[in-house]
Amino acid sequence: MQSTNNILMIRPVNFGFNAQTAESNAFQIQQADQQAVQQKALQEFDGFVAVLRQNGVNVTVIDDTPEPHTPDSIFPNNWVSFHDTSDIFLYPMQAENRRLERREDIIRQLEDNFKANHLIDLSRFEAKNQFLEGTGSMVLDRDNKIAYACLSPRTDAEVLKAFCDYTGYKAVTFDAFDQNGKAIYHTNVLMCIGSLFAVICLDSITDPKEKETVIQSLKTTGKQIIDISFEQMNHFAGNMLEVNNADGETLIVMSQAAYNSLTDAQRTELSAFGKLVYADINTIETNGGGSARCMMAEVHLGEV
Repeated sequence: MQSTNNILMIRPVNFGFNAQTAESNAFQIQQADQQAVQQKALQEFDGFVAVLRQNGVNVTVIDDTPEPHTPDSIFPNNWVSFHDTSDIFLYPMQAENRRLERREDIIRQLEDNFKANHLIDLSRFEAKNQFLEGTGSMVLDRDNKIAYACLSPRTDAEVLKAFCDYTGYKAVTFDAFDQNGKAIYHTNVLMCIGSLFAVICLDSITDPKEKETVIQSLKTTGKQIIDISFEQMNHFAGNMLEVNNADGETLIVMSQAAYNSLTDAQRTELSAFGKLVYADINTIETNGGGSARCMMAEVHLGEV
């Protein structure tokens, strides 16, 4: 299935602007008082978890640790992914301090409640300076086994091929740029795949052939395309995630900034595919350069 009711989230203890990732992440903006940033981010995180749970989503929350310092630990989907084959993937991360986010104890805690057979560790590619930052680098169409990926310093074609060789996924790759011509660092900033829809900033794919390849792939797999503008992408409207709740209802989760950026027509169109759920995570978005989807690692493992 494309979606799951089980979500892993990491509660921050020392969240803040990460200088090691800022060069390739144009969405990051450093705010002055980083101590206040952690306090506000914690409030936003807890509020987001509460919204998800109120809507019937099963959220596993694991606290980050004070040491080592991992300012981006709130974004676990970059270092780990969980699959309905009972496979768990670990990913190579560009920033050295993000590599410290990979924690065996988190995997072990999940194994208490979920079935896991194999751990596939792709982090070995870090030795070759090749990276693939999980479901930030790849937007997965799990139903059709397609991995959409915009190539960037954080998304390497060879590592992507290794993932596809393991999983049987087909890669659809392209280059994508923001309105200033800067390469977009993660695919999940510009697009989201649901069971029956795709939200995507088509203007970011400047090569006509690559754009047509993406459009045809989405159409062939039965996705209704909802095109968003650069301005909406900059408010993280591409950074949504489809999840299920305990009653089997489909939810489309996003930040309040993303929701506010959508037109009435887009909200109506999206609402045909699920209930729109959102929370205010502005501090996290501003300092971290990531949004709602980045904070949620879907657990597709079978339950024990």
